[in-house]
Parts: sequence; structure tokens; C-alpha cells
Amino acid sequence: MSLDVAGAEKKKVLLAEGLLLPASMVLVQAFTMGALLLSKLAFNVGMAPFVLLAYRNLIGSMTVAPFAFYFEREMMKKVNMKIFGWISLTALFGIVLAMGLHYYGLRATNAGYSVDFLNLIPVVTFVTAVILRVEKLRIGTCPGKMKVLGTAICVGGTMVISMYKGKLLHLWPTHLLKPHLQAIGAVSPVRNHHSMLLGTLFLAGSTLSYAFWFIIQVRVSKEFPSKYFSTMLACVSGTVQAAVFGLVLDRDLSAWALKWDLQLLVVVYSGVFNTGVSFCLISWAIARRGPTYPSMFNSLSLVVTTVLDSVLLGTDVSVGSLLGAMLIILGLYAFLWGKGKEAQEQRKQIRAATNGDQNGCPPAAAGNGVDSLQVGKHEVRIRVEVS
Repeated sequence: MSLDVAGAEKKKVLLAEGLLLPASMVLVQAFTMGALLLSKLAFNVGMAPFVLLAYRNLIGSMTVAPFAFYFEREMMKKVNMKIFGWISLTALFGIVLAMGLHYYGLRATNAGYSVDFLNLIPVVTFVTAVILRVEKLRIGTCPGKMKVLGTAICVGGTMVISMYKGKLLHLWPTHLLKPHLQAIGAVSPVRNHHSMLLGTLFLAGSTLSYAFWFIIQVRVSKEFPSKYFSTMLACVSGTVQAAVFGLVLDRDLSAWALKWDLQLLVVVYSGVFNTGVSFCLISWAIARRGPTYPSMFNSLSLVVTTVLDSVLLGTDVSVGSLLGAMLIILGLYAFLWGKGKEAQEQRKQIRAATNGDQNGCPPAAAGNGVDSLQVGKHEVRIRVEVS
């Protein structure tokens, strides 16, 4: 009887988990969409990207700190100058350069356009890892071919979005928030900062910075295997670095003054939800479903952000933007399918090697590779070596 009760309880837990996991990933994508749209409005009223970046990471560090000191307080003893140096390097690439350039690209373009580049991050990371010989191409395997095919489709989609506009589509009412935005002066971007070409370069640089951040994170994961504490320290270091960059680029101290307005809302929203809550939800999803599970929902933010950017802020939707977005979604899922299959094969090889060791038999040969782990919105790549 007790076994039946335990089995029934386990089924209830699994059913609840099956509902809560996808719901939590949809919530993460909603946080991403909200942050993009709010950040764009904040830039339209004149907020400097590094001001938002510094305050966002300050709030983020305060949000993650309770988890760090509760779950990983023992990691505090392992922090030394070497560890903090590596974490500061990850903050430079993952926060100052990656997020900073993305904010500059968002200010120069629009939310619907910038979200396309966020979906390219796993693919660009793969290409960069192959070039630096951190990951093998494995073109002879089916998963390897799918990853290459997905990469090519994503590149094609990006080129379509950047180079082909086509006919403007009028699919729904647009600029529904115009009366409210006019009241706060956030209808259109600051003219001196609006440039699709410059914005594209900023967004491409951001994507490449994310790729280098993932590769550097491999070393940091070995030196300091922590989730919450390393995230908190990276946010603190990122806050200091962003503040330094911001003061160098603009010495106007009045830009750092926050009032009870849109800018304060964006800072608190981005720090609490995009850094704190999203990190915890994605960490839970990875622990239950594996590293590629959160990335499967990325296309949701791409589609919905494009629609909301047009409906609420009046951004034009063209044949080229829709076609390019569909190609990016198709390529991303092809890439994730190949990555997922490859990860499954690696786990089988590792289990076979472990069972062989336990039985006193020689371990099965398992190739070296790079597995992936999603942290926050980003995929951290970790080398898997079995000899």
C-alpha cells in the first residue's frame, strides 16, 4: 500500500513538474521581451547604455546574493586574487562587452531587430569554438551535419534581415502606445544614435563577445565550480567596470541620477527579473531537462518581441524581416537538435566508461567534446574529457 501511495505521489510531482517547467521557460522569455522593450524606451528618452548596465548588475548582484550565501557560503573561502581575476575577465566579456554592445545596438536599431542576434549566440559560439579548436566539427556524424546545416541557415537568415527589406507588411494596428510615449518623449530614438549599419555592427560584436565569454567560462568553471557565488561576483565586477566605461565615455554625472520614472523601472526590472529570477528558473530547468531545454524556447521571444515592437512601438515589419526571422528559428532548432543528439551520445559514452571501470573492464573510448550549460540567458560550454 505504501508503495502505491509513494508511486502516486511521484506521478503527481512529475505531472506538476511537466507543467511548471515549460511555464517557467515561457516566463523567462517574457522577462526577456519585457527587458528589450523597456530598455529601448529608456534609451529613447536619453538613458546611457552603461548607466543601465551598471545599475542593472548592481541590482542583479543584490538579488543573487541571498542564494549565494545560503547555498554556497563555503565557496567564499576559495575566492583569491586568481579566481577574482578570472571572474573579472568573464565580467568584461559577458557583461561589459556583450551586454554593453547589445545595448548600443538596441539603441541604434529596434527591439525586434536586436532579438534576432540573441538567437544567434549558440551558433556563433559553436563556430568560434571550432575555429579556436575548443570543439571538434564532427562533420562525419549526423548530429555534426545538422549543426553545420543549422549554422548555415542561421547565417543566411541574418543576411536576409540585414540586406533585404522587401515590401512593408501591415498585419495589425501599430503604435498603440504613441499617446503615452509622446508624453514622456520616448516615441522615437535620439537621432544622433539611430543607425542600422552601426547598430548591426554593435549587435554582431555583442554576439561575438558572448561567444568568447562562454569559452572563457570553461576555464572559470574548472577553477571555481560555483553557480550563484560566481554570478554574484561577476555582477559586482561588471558593475564596477560598466561604471568606469560609462564615466570615461560620458563625464556628465547627472546621467547617473535616477528618479521615480521609466529609467528606474527598467533598472529594477532588468536586475531582478532578467538576472535574478531568470537565472534561478533556468538553472532548475537545466537540472531537470538538460542544457538544451531552455534554448528551445528562444524563438518565442523572437516572434513575440517582433510583434510587440511593431504593435506597441510602431516598428515596421517587412517581408525580409519575417523571412529572416523564420530562417533563424529553423536554423536554431536544427542546430539544437544536433547539439542535443551529440550530448546524448557523450553521456552514453561516459556511462559506458564508468560502468567499465566499476566492473574492472577497460573503459570504452569516448571522444573529447564540449558540452553546454545554460546560465541565465546564455549557454556556457564545458569541456567533457574521457580518456
